[in-house]
Amino acid sequence: MSEGPSLALRVATYLLAAQLVAVGGGWICALVLGLFGLEDFATSLDEIAYPRTREMVMASLTRDADGALRVEPTPALRAELARNPKLKYAVFEPEEMRPARGSAPELVTALTSLRSLHPSWVHFSLDPHPRSRPTGYLQSRETPYGPMSVGVHGFAFRWPDIFVSMYYDAKWMSAYFGPAILFSIVTSWFAVRHGLAPLRDMAAEAARIDMDSLEQRLPDAKTPAEVRPLVVAFNQALERLDAGAARLRRFTANAAHELRTPVAILTARLDAPKQPSFLVDLQGDAHRIRNIVEQLLATTRLSDSPARMDEAVDLVASSRRVAADALLLAVQRGRQIEFEAPDSAVLVRGNRAAIESVLSNLVDNALRAEPEGGSVIVRVGADSGDGAMVAVIDHGEGIAEADRALIFEPFWRKSEAPPGTGLGLAIAKDVMTRLGGRIMVGDTEGGGATFTLAFRRPPRDRDGANCEPGPRNSGDGEWPAKTPLLR
Repeated sequence: MSEGPSLALRVATYLLAAQLVAVGGGWICALVLGLFGLEDFATSLDEIAYPRTREMVMASLTRDADGALRVEPTPALRAELARNPKLKYAVFEPEEMRPARGSAPELVTALTSLRSLHPSWVHFSLDPHPRSRPTGYLQSRETPYGPMSVGVHGFAFRWPDIFVSMYYDAKWMSAYFGPAILFSIVTSWFAVRHGLAPLRDMAAEAARIDMDSLEQRLPDAKTPAEVRPLVVAFNQALERLDAGAARLRRFTANAAHELRTPVAILTARLDAPKQPSFLVDLQGDAHRIRNIVEQLLATTRLSDSPARMDEAVDLVASSRRVAADALLLAVQRGRQIEFEAPDSAVLVRGNRAAIESVLSNLVDNALRAEPEGGSVIVRVGADSGDGAMVAVIDHGEGIAEADRALIFEPFWRKSEAPPGTGLGLAIAKDVMTRLGGRIMVGDTEGGGATFTLAFRRPPRDRDGANCEPGPRNSGDGEWPAKTPLLR
């Protein structure tokens, strides 16, 4: 796997680019300030034309046959003179300020008096008024004929002069900014490299964390403020992974523990002398194992694909299907199943397979709790809000008030004597939580337990289905009238 670019080099490059932008921005700001006449920055657009005009004058230098220096205007300089008649220029040999032939007499007269000063840079004006703005430059430049003092006055601005001026300014400043940029790159890389040391330390800490040590967290007590959000986010991710791994371990333990009981019972039946109810008992054991496997598969599927939890499910059809599947086993055990539901569909938001697996578990538990000759009731309706409910009602011993908060805990069992699921209700609660619903337990009038599943309703207009609630009973929800029994 190839490595990405160095972060230190990346940051150093950005710092360099920022400095170049800052230099260019500073040059533009100084120019703007000068155009507005701010002292120490005062300039004009015409002054920007000086480098271009000076180069045209220097390109026009030549020597006569007698060796005298002459300014013979090139076509470009002649075009500029035609465009700007005020333009004047003069070239001097710097030792004695001897003017070249073709130099403007006004400039020669004004500037030869500076010969004793050997000027390298003079900003001047030909206007006699003492407060007049300087409009000319005299500068010492290297030419094909040696160093010369080039004087230009009265130059006029053209838009390309901006880029020409920037070029010559950058060229002049490169002697300073070149080494400065080089040192800036080196020092920036060094500073960033050492500044990122906490990240390397955290990377080393993170490399030591694996599936067996997800409880560890990256230290954030002395973490730099800029890196702290990353550390906090990483620790939160570790918390989610730790919780997920814990759920996976519980799920594995649940599956092993849940399947062990019915398999042990089934093995005992096969080893024991055959009873008259042998086949019915085997069917019951197989039904329990199937319900367990379906619940475990439903939990796994919901974990792998959260989108599966957002289906529109007909609670009436699903509950009827579960009751019908368990009916034969109920009759063989000497019990009955009554099904109560409205005539129209009751849609809920969830996953059909998961809902049916939970219902199958509750119906199986109810059939084992129901006294022989009794009836388990599966009742579908709407709650008092905008949801729907299905209740599984038995008339057995019921669930003591003190035990109702415990029956949904993994591995809890009040007694080891009955072949209870021990874990099925814990899985059922997990599935209902993933579906965004609830599972509750209460008393059955006259004795017994009533397990209720509460679901979310989809929008009324979705799928074109009618989700009107059934008639209200005397309890907390709205329940339909009893329909003919399934026997």
